[in-house]
Amino acid sequence: MEILKFDDVNLTYQTPQGQTDALKDLSFSVSEGEFVALVGPSGCGKTTVLSLVSGLLFPTSGSVEVDGHRVTGPMSSVGYMLQKDNLFEWRSIFKNVMLGLEVQKKITPEMESYANGLLDKYGLKDFKKSFPPELSGGMRQRVALIRTLAFKPKLLLLDEPFSALDFQTRLSVCDDVYSIIKSEGKTALLVTHDISEAVSVADRIIVLSRRPASVKSIFEPKIDASTPFERRASPEFSHWFDTVWKEVSYDEKG
Repeated sequence: MEILKFDDVNLTYQTPQGQTDALKDLSFSVSEGEFVALVGPSGCGKTTVLSLVSGLLFPTSGSVEVDGHRVTGPMSSVGYMLQKDNLFEWRSIFKNVMLGLEVQKKITPEMESYANGLLDKYGLKDFKKSFPPELSGGMRQRVALIRTLAFKPKLLLLDEPFSALDFQTRLSVCDDVYSIIKSEGKTALLVTHDISEAVSVADRIIVLSRRPASVKSIFEPKIDASTPFERRASPEFSHWFDTVWKEVSYDEKG
């Protein structure tokens, strides 16, 4: 079943200097339970794609559908995890997790129990009353993901969620986030500049062309390993990294 579908999407920005074509005839889909990575040359429009899915932008032509419904604005079925955790330092971890539901007046005993269960399940049981400065960078990102999951979205948008972390922490958190998403049976679309990251997590990798972006190629890395860290250590990893890197770097150089 398709959770996300782009159908011949075009997007043109109007500026005082004229118009800029950002996307051209962009078509792809993401199936339920898939973890898909979106890569491409710098400035090609990867984050623009996420803005279209989240209802923050609208296509000039074509359509974007989530769970069979055309995107006409923000949808509760879509969760967005940003580059930074954006936790409020003066709120406890539990209150940070509940913030979105609180703002939207959607807090119910059921939702509160669900959020509590996620914190318990993913190693944050003893930190519910703690504050963000007391947590490591990796733990903060786990809280940010749980805050996103608290809405029970069907589709998760991940906008370079590990880029603010140091390399060692990044590897560990990548494993954590991947494990949580797969354990919860969620569908994910990841935007990243890091090709090794894409190869380590993705069921499919969609490579975008230079702007105006369209789908240049799609790869399905076949790596016999169960976690991103193990995939990086696999003998097949370098082959897939080189394959995707060449496709992206060719467009970078023009």
